[in-house]
Amino acid sequence: MQKTLRNLAVVAGGASAAFALAVSPASAVASTVWTVTPSPANFSAVNSGNIVLTVNGLAMTCTKSTAGGTMQSATGNPATVGSITSMAFGASGAPCTSVLGPVSAVPTLPWAVKVFDYTAATGVSKGYIDNVDATVSVGACTFRVTGKASGTYTNSSGTLAVNSTAGELTVVSASGCGTAVPVGAKPTFKGNYLVKVTGTTTIPKIVGSNP
Repeated sequence: MQKTLRNLAVVAGGASAAFALAVSPASAVASTVWTVTPSPANFSAVNSGNIVLTVNGLAMTCTKSTAGGTMQSATGNPATVGSITSMAFGASGAPCTSVLGPVSAVPTLPWAVKVFDYTAATGVSKGYIDNVDATVSVGACTFRVTGKASGTYTNSSGTLAVNSTAGELTVVSASGCGTAVPVGAKPTFKGNYLVKVTGTTTIPKIVGSNP
């Protein structure tokens, strides 16, 4: 009996060690130092493909969108590496549209660009746009959306890919919308922006580390 218990203890110990080895790579400490190059710098961004806000099944699509602001190195997790101080949805001759007609969206700025994870092999940072706040009008319906929107930033292309998930954004007020856009609805915001240092062709880089 004692021999059997000893054998079980050895097996259990070996299994525990193997489990620890298996999970240790996934337990790596998250980046806390974020190096932005150049820093500080003004940036500008234009959309690549459509920008789409969808609420309660209603898609509002912009074929033109621009943004601008500042980027800088930072510490922390999450860390604020950027501030969006200008944002436009639609352009002259290219308004945002929906099945209900033209759409206008007026952001309340600034929005913050935050990061929390970095993969050196791909040069991709994971994070989110925080403090999102915009008032959207379509026909007689006007509603306000607040919250955050998940996204990634890719160093090689300068692509800020916004891909929010349901629950990150919320309709906090609505007027003239009826059941089409009720208060409490959870919109999604999706689209890609190509980022450059303002006035140049330089693509900013974001690198996370844990020194």
